[in-house]
Amino acid sequence: MTYVGQRVVDFGEVYDLPGTLGVLQRGHADPSLRVDEGGAWMCQRIYDSAGAELGSASYRFSQLSSSEVEVLVAADSAPALQAALQRALPILGAEDDWTELELLLDALGDRISTTLAQVRRRRPGVRLPATGALFDQLVTVTLEQKVTHDQARYSWRNLLRRHGQAPPSSPEVPAPPWMRLPLSPAQLKAVPSWEWHRLWVQPPLSRTVLRLAERAGSIHRLSSATPVETDEVAELAVRLRAIPGVGDWTAAEALQRSHGAADLPAVGDYHLAHFVGEALTGRRTDDAGMLALLEPFRPHRQRVIRLLGLSGFRMSRYGPRLAPEDHRRR
Repeated sequence: MTYVGQRVVDFGEVYDLPGTLGVLQRGHADPSLRVDEGGAWMCQRIYDSAGAELGSASYRFSQLSSSEVEVLVAADSAPALQAALQRALPILGAEDDWTELELLLDALGDRISTTLAQVRRRRPGVRLPATGALFDQLVTVTLEQKVTHDQARYSWRNLLRRHGQAPPSSPEVPAPPWMRLPLSPAQLKAVPSWEWHRLWVQPPLSRTVLRLAERAGSIHRLSSATPVETDEVAELAVRLRAIPGVGDWTAAEALQRSHGAADLPAVGDYHLAHFVGEALTGRRTDDAGMLALLEPFRPHRQRVIRLLGLSGFRMSRYGPRLAPEDHRRR
């Protein structure tokens, strides 16, 4: 049986659905989430605060007006439907408030702050989404460690295509045939070692995914117990880094998407420090330099990075694009 629910979210001000949810999409062919011309499709497994799976859900987000979004949900259980409808608000970034940053940028008044304020005025409807799905985000980000975007997208896409399940669907919420649910911990542990090789996932990364699967219950409990607030999210990042294979970058990238972490820059990113340095000063920098440049904007450092990404600035490129060797058939 499929359960269907609907709600309309009125933000009371301009809201940018593709600008908000676009950061959650892993490549143009992501099987779990895609933004399209009228809105977005998304599917999730829903867990309770103790880590028990309540079921799964498919979302259809549709922009009705400049400030309104319709949310349609199809779920395979009544508890999953109720939880999914409640989760729709943080997914859309309804709990993300940029007012403090906007006031700070106006108060600072320097060249960089003035430029960032102008970017915000051009894109006032962008918010930081919070999917609530920390375990799924950790798995996805782990697949992105120390590889190219193409490799990571291939691994995520084909992991779900080959081993994922179709999400709930109904006449009211007809989930597209390409949609696949993220794998449960049990499903991840059932993927054979040779299959990870075919998926272009290096052994250290597959081992980290399996460690996450072993600790899934604890991850779900910690995630549910942590509200979308800067201080507590930062504390959760510290606890996640105790898992072998999860470092600063992985914890930050996951929590930015699961908890809308507004002050957790992804230290250790291959390009980010260079990008922030060039965008703010015209010169590349390292992680320490990036953090120094962002310090005046605490506790909104990730919001500032998001604004830089929306500014249209493009970092200069040096040398040919990395083309890793493909060992999958060896």
